[in-house]
Amino acid sequence: MTETEVRPDTAALRSARRARVLAEMEASGVDILIAGREPNARYIAGVPRLWINGSRPFGPGCVIERAGGSTHIVSTWDEGVPDDIPHENLHGITFNGANTLAWLTKVDGAATARKVATDGLMPSSLGLIRRAFPSAELVDGEQLMRRVRAVKLPEEIEAIRAAVRIAEHALGAAEAALVAGTTERELTGVFMERMAEAGITTPSTQDIAWVTSRSGPWSRSTRDASIAADDLVALDAGVIARGYVGEVGWPAAVGGVATVGAALRGTWEGLWEKLLAACRPGNPASRLLDAYGAAGVPVPPMPVARGLGNGNDVPLVTGSLPATATELRLEAGMVLAVTAYVWAEGVGGLYGKAPVVLTDSGPELLSTRPLREAGS
Repeated sequence: MTETEVRPDTAALRSARRARVLAEMEASGVDILIAGREPNARYIAGVPRLWINGSRPFGPGCVIERAGGSTHIVSTWDEGVPDDIPHENLHGITFNGANTLAWLTKVDGAATARKVATDGLMPSSLGLIRRAFPSAELVDGEQLMRRVRAVKLPEEIEAIRAAVRIAEHALGAAEAALVAGTTERELTGVFMERMAEAGITTPSTQDIAWVTSRSGPWSRSTRDASIAADDLVALDAGVIARGYVGEVGWPAAVGGVATVGAALRGTWEGLWEKLLAACRPGNPASRLLDAYGAAGVPVPPMPVARGLGNGNDVPLVTGSLPATATELRLEAGMVLAVTAYVWAEGVGGLYGKAPVVLTDSGPELLSTRPLREAGS
């Protein structure tokens, strides 16, 4: 079935997510929550909004009020907006602070709210929010939303699984187009075309192919350099489908990874075993970093694992933030994109990314391509 990006999320999913948000607001004593970051706004409202891509200043894109559960969103029209957000709760895009202030003051309980949380702020918006909620203390709403979004609902897991399938299918098409003389840019074009045929127009990354260097673990050539028969290529791609990110990656080579990367294969598979063994609820996230040390492999500069969901969720596990990884605890229901990378001079690198949901009985792979077959 072809996906579409204009449908609202299902009523059951919208209701369940809002219930989580309202419960966390209740526990934190927050009366009104303002979301300016699009993943947070989508999580609360369940609406794919228009004209919100790209870099932009902070603005109140979505507001939810705890006592009555009413939700307000910035939307240029009502296409795809469900009935649980009435038309009077839609507010057009404006660059006029007076207009923004006018609609914020219409939120139920604005005048009497004691605590207002916001997931972002700028000097210009600070004064505006204080005027809209004159009796309120302002607190950090981003941490509240991170707690809510960290553990996924069953329907969220299925949405991520569906996004992974599309990414897998499109990346497989790119791999099939890999011949001597192909460029990274051409492989990205194949991926984008196949992704669009599935009804998805938003990739989660710009490039999907990287020719690993034999002279240094992180150096790369121009995207238009021809791929040689004995190059090890890292394929890594993702899509955003119905608001959820699905990502997957595996190694490839014109001559076949089994031949070109044979010297690294055993180390790479051993690293995967240790990474997946670390994906257990209750473990500190730093166990994923420890897996590299146990495999005798340097920790890469890219994240070893990060949460998938409505955008990038916690945990973020990277060698650059070891203390943070030690403090974070893995929980059942988290969905992680786990990365394995090994490199050897004169050979290149084997790279893979696996989307994994954590369960009490062990990690469950959301991709249909078994790790042991990746690049074979």
